Amino acid sequence: MKKLLFLAALFGCLACSTDRSALELTGLQVSQEFPQYWEYQGEPMLLLGGSDEDNLFLLPGLEEQLDLLVSVGGNYVRNTMSSRDSGDVWAFYLDPETEEYDLNRWNPEYWRRFSELLELTSAREIIVQVEVWATFDFYRENWDNNPFNPQNNINYTAERTKLPLEVNTHPTHCDNPFFWSVPVHQNNMPLLQYQQAFVDKLLSYSLAFDHVLYCIDNETSVTSEWGRFWSEYIRKKAAEQGETVHVTEMWDPWDLDHISHRESFDHPETYSFVEISQNNHQRGQNQWDNGLRQIEKLRKAGNLRPVNNIKTYGNDLGRHGGGTHNGIQSFIRSTLFGSAAVRFHRPTSGLGLGDTAQLVIHGIRMATDRIDFFHAGPHNDLLSQREENEAYCRSVPGKDYLVYFPDAGEVELDVGTAGSGLEVEQLEILTGQWSKVKVTNEGGTFILQSPGKHFIFIIQNPL
Repeated sequence: MKKLLFLAALFGCLACSTDRSALELTGLQVSQEFPQYWEYQGEPMLLLGGSDEDNLFLLPGLEEQLDLLVSVGGNYVRNTMSSRDSGDVWAFYLDPETEEYDLNRWNPEYWRRFSELLELTSAREIIVQVEVWATFDFYRENWDNNPFNPQNNINYTAERTKLPLEVNTHPTHCDNPFFWSVPVHQNNMPLLQYQQAFVDKLLSYSLAFDHVLYCIDNETSVTSEWGRFWSEYIRKKAAEQGETVHVTEMWDPWDLDHISHRESFDHPETYSFVEISQNNHQRGQNQWDNGLRQIEKLRKAGNLRPVNNIKTYGNDLGRHGGGTHNGIQSFIRSTLFGSAAVRFHRPTSGLGLGDTAQLVIHGIRMATDRIDFFHAGPHNDLLSQREENEAYCRSVPGKDYLVYFPDAGEVELDVGTAGSGLEVEQLEILTGQWSKVKVTNEGGTFILQSPGKHFIFIIQNPL
């Protein structure tokens, strides 16, 4: 984007406010025409993704992973600034002799890898959602190794910062005062200066790019003041460089009606998009109903903006999300009820970018590209003889219909007077096979029959 602005200046375009607006809209923005979605390079964009790690910038074989994602139609990844896994590097310099960190010095390898991620994803037009504070890095055994732990650095003591040497509780207990350092709480200046330095360093790389989203935390349970402080800080730092960035917070409660989520939903001045990944702990029809209800809440409040799902749970090898079958359903339902961005969580909590995830991403990209997706909306009201969680419809009534079956089933679709000109195609998502099918048309009602799991029907006029 900066290169475009520079070229515009050479040709005298910056004097024209219309031209300036057009240039600024080339980066990642909330879509002007479809504010529920993102747009990039001036076009609305549905974000679909999956990856085998959360801290993707530290993944060996990063470039191959990104190329694989693009090959199946993906364009969205998560990157936590986390270092808690074996073999990861931390952001700060580690003295090899004393085995202590110096928070005034950086580890160039950590930041080289972050810079590489930004470069590679930008070249492939993959949107990166960066999580600034990796919550679980600051609790239990991960805190034991964290450079911010006073016992691990040469820069401050536990007495000076009031930081504990051990934190044996789960993050939901909020027992680490690391997350209470901001002025409205403890105003912990000895700690806050190093937190600020970390965020400044991160932004020194990321603000050079126009394809980055920011999330303050992962599954946080601390007060809203912490997230608000860092959201305002990041946005103001960007504004000082003439940039606009988009920030959200990820709350821990699985129930999206929990009052903590209202901090995101009700404050567009602080959070320009909403993160609802925890909804994916819901199963079946509940996951659809809860997600759709939140979008309608935003619409009715006049705060409609993108709703992202950066973590879709579900893997037969994991303990979250109801297994692989439910994980696939959750990904597809989230896309169809109107999420702006949907990604498979890393294994084993999710399907990552394994073979099944690749098939689903590719299938959903093909299916959504076949209809007027951004003008379409959820329309289960057009389905009759439907049981709970049997089928889901997204449609531009009279024009395009997409009906998804999680399992074998049969429903009736009301296509009204458009029925005589419509054709039906069937996609088996887990094989990628398309086929034309004939269905019974009874006076403007199509009878759709799914022969098995994860079938999509596209009904539209072929002209």
